[in-house]
Amino acid sequence: MSGTSGDGSREGVSLTNLDQPLFDGADATKRDLVEYLDAVRDRIIPELEGRPLSVIRVHRGQEAFMQKNVPKYTPAWVRTVRYWAETSKRDVSYALCNDRRTLLWFANQRAVEYHPTLVRSDRPARMTHLVLDLDPPHADAFSMAVRAAQVVRHALAEVGLEGAVKTSGAKGVHVFVPIDVEVPPQDSAAAARAIAGRAERLDPEIATTAFMKEDRGGKVFVDSTRVGGATVIAAYSPRVRPGVPVSFPVDWDDLDDIAPGDFTVHTALRHLGDRDPWAAHMPGRQHLSADLIEEGRAIPVARVQAMHEGKRRARTRRR
Repeated sequence: MSGTSGDGSREGVSLTNLDQPLFDGADATKRDLVEYLDAVRDRIIPELEGRPLSVIRVHRGQEAFMQKNVPKYTPAWVRTVRYWAETSKRDVSYALCNDRRTLLWFANQRAVEYHPTLVRSDRPARMTHLVLDLDPPHADAFSMAVRAAQVVRHALAEVGLEGAVKTSGAKGVHVFVPIDVEVPPQDSAAAARAIAGRAERLDPEIATTAFMKEDRGGKVFVDSTRVGGATVIAAYSPRVRPGVPVSFPVDWDDLDDIAPGDFTVHTALRHLGDRDPWAAHMPGRQHLSADLIEEGRAIPVARVQAMHEGKRRARTRRR
């Protein structure tokens, strides 16, 4: 890893204000961010390459914000792709972080978090992975997320599937299942719902698919709604949280022995050595059976169901 004694440049990218604190509570500087991302570039760029990217940036002394549309001052060599955003009724120009130069530019822009889509820009209608996002009820309940992850692993095995697991870098766990890229998005979404439902039935004391927080009863939310053009924090990405933790790949057998705070921009490289555990643990692409898809089609879409239920409860309160 090449160092810098002050501000300078790398790969033709000017690096500025490197010794400024990254954000309040980070216990890290902008230099720490740049050095970490550059050191893991051969691992994180394959997770970002060809995927429309949203980032979370932190300007000094300000609140963190998510950036989807690239700013006007973005260099011409940063590759972009345009999509129509239905919510904002406009075209959005997303960056594609395909190389070291682009990653360094983002790091210098104080982009801390990297959220690629689950689709590639050359196949925007095909998800590459199913994702189960395991969200425990509070920040000190990581052990609950671990237990739920093992339940999800069991649910996957029941239908002949397997996945890789990583910390979210926050309080939970992500399970990624690589899938056949010929599967239409509505079928991928149905399969994710079916797996979440199976996990809930396997261990209803720990797992719930209730989208509304007040309905979860202190259980781990098995979130199957990361579908279509949704984004998920990339493996190896830092998070805007105290200590700057990193979303870190873990072996299934090691889940019980780790905590999210074990992996930060200061410590992750020691754990990695010369390995790329995310690539090593990731299974090959897998076929989703017609039975699994059909099972999921019978399960209501969580967000839609929650929206209707929220409106019903609001009407009840008004009465």
